[in-house]
Amino acid sequence: MSETSLDGRVAVVTGAGAGLGRAEALAVARAGARVVLNDLPGAADETLDELTSLGAEAAIAAGDIGEASTASLIVETALQKFGSLDIVVNNAGVTRDRMLFNMSDDEFDLVVRIHLRGHFLLSRNAAAHWKRVAKETGQPVDASVINTASEAFLTGSPGQANYAAAKAGITALTLSTARGLSRIGVRANAICPRARTAMTAAVFGPDDSGSGIDPYSADHVAPLVAYLASPAARRISGQVFVVYGGMVALMAAPVVEQRFDTEGDLWSTEELDRTLGGFFVDRDPGTSFAADSILSL
Repeated sequence: MSETSLDGRVAVVTGAGAGLGRAEALAVARAGARVVLNDLPGAADETLDELTSLGAEAAIAAGDIGEASTASLIVETALQKFGSLDIVVNNAGVTRDRMLFNMSDDEFDLVVRIHLRGHFLLSRNAAAHWKRVAKETGQPVDASVINTASEAFLTGSPGQANYAAAKAGITALTLSTARGLSRIGVRANAICPRARTAMTAAVFGPDDSGSGIDPYSADHVAPLVAYLASPAARRISGQVFVVYGGMVALMAAPVVEQRFDTEGDLWSTEELDRTLGGFFVDRDPGTSFAADSILSL
C-alpha cells in the first residue's frame, strides 16, 4: 500500500458542505479514508451524496462547530460509525469583515468563536481520544491534525481584525498541538489557503486568469490536505504552508532582527529613545512584523 494512501483511516472534515471543506472531504475520501462530515444541519447533504457516489463510506455529524456538543458528536460519530479517528481537518469558518473602529462585539466574537474556538473544541476532544488510545495500547497513535489558518494573520488584514486575530490564534494552537501531542504520535500542521469560495468571493472576485483551472480553485488546496493526513507526511509537524494555484510555500519562523541591551541596571526612557528609538530613525516606517513578502508569491 502506498504511504500516501488513507485506506483504513477515518477522517473528520468541518465545514464540509461547500467550498474548501467539500474539496478536502472529497480528496481524503478518494485517498481511501472514511469520512465524517460536519456542517450546519442540511448543509453537508450534497457532499455526502458525492462521497457515496464515489463508493466512499461517509456520515454526517451536523451542528455548530462553536458548540462543545458538536465536537463531542463528531468524535462520537467517527468512533461509533467507523470505529476509529485518525485525521482531523479543521476548516469551518465565517467572516464578518469590517474596519476595527466599526466592528461590533458580536462580529468579533462570532468569528473568533467559529474559527478559533471551533478548532480548539474538536482538537481537544480528538486529543483526549488519542491520549486514551495511546495509554491503553502502550503505543503512539498515527494521527494528523490539519488546521486552517490564513495569510491574514501574517499580513494583518486591515478590514479583518477579527479574522486575522482568530487565524493567528489557530497558528499558535497548531504549534502547541504539534509540540504537546508529539509523544503520543500526533502531528499538526496549518495551511493558509488562497481559495475562491462563498466566504472569499468578495476578496478574489471572478476568475479572469484564462487558465484551465482557476488558480484559486479549492482543488489546488485539497491534495496538500490529503497528503498531510497520510503516513507519508509523518515527519512533517508544526509547520505552516501557504497553498494555491499549484504552489506550496513553507513559511519560516520569525527571526530576531535586532537586540537592544541597557548599559545600566534598568532602562530609562532616555536610554530607550537613544538606542531603540535611534534604530528606527533611518528604518523604513512601513516595515513591520507583517510578512508582506508573501503577497508576491
